Amino acid sequence: MKDLITALGLLLFIEGLFLAIFPTRIKNMLKSIEDVPSTKLRSIGTFFLLLGFLIVWYIKN
Repeated sequence: MKDLITALGLLLFIEGLFLAIFPTRIKNMLKSIEDVPSTKLRSIGTFFLLLGFLIVWYIKN
């Protein structure tokens, strides 16, 4: 449970850091996401989900 809370804190830290440093670029990226088809976003999300799982699994074992 401690690892999960640490990972969540790190995720929030990194996202907050990007928002603090690049607010205009983040806004432009969010506007451009509207043009990307939902299936492509789902595929990219699934890829990163699996990649993150594999990284965590590799580190833990």
